[in-house]
Amino acid sequence: MRVMRLPLGFVFRSRAKEEKAATVGSPTDSSQPRDPQAPKGRPTPKRSQAQSQRRSVAHTPTTRKEAAKRQREDRRAALERQRQALASGDERYLPARDKGPVRKFARNFVDSRFNIAEYFLPMAVFILVLSVIQVPSLQNIALLLWLVVIVLIVLDSIVSAVRLKKALRERFGDENKRGAIAYALMRSLQMRRLRLPKPQVKRGERP
Repeated sequence: MRVMRLPLGFVFRSRAKEEKAATVGSPTDSSQPRDPQAPKGRPTPKRSQAQSQRRSVAHTPTTRKEAAKRQREDRRAALERQRQALASGDERYLPARDKGPVRKFARNFVDSRFNIAEYFLPMAVFILVLSVIQVPSLQNIALLLWLVVIVLIVLDSIVSAVRLKKALRERFGDENKRGAIAYALMRSLQMRRLRLPKPQVKRGERP
């Protein structure tokens, strides 16, 4: 009987090489639709998003000096917005102490009234001049005027505080009104043209 002899290379050929050759030789089916998210595993960003990301990366400070410069510029821009808001009454950029409808109502309440306290500075200068003159009668008048001005300011402030407290209770109910009375009284001590934020109502107008 005749025995077939196989070449040694065929018998001892590595099985791994055969599997590798089979893998390389098998063509990929290009007819199947390709998932657009498959190459990256995430959606491709829109053009606007990509541009904003590039701008944020480009503007990110790389050194401590650049970071400090950026902070100074941001602080300067914030102060400028705040200054414009104090002049225009824009609620978005006002300081924290001036923000909110309660503080706005308190400002308008003070600005709509005639307040004796707002004339304290010019009256104080006038009384001080009288007290400096070395005339006993004028000095006595100056002392009396001091007392009259102080009493009038205290009485006017008490009346304003009571009326404002009642108006706040009617307008805002149980909302937080802490510090609004003191805020309004401090504003009433300032001359109208020097108040910040600038008055938004006229005298006699309802707040």
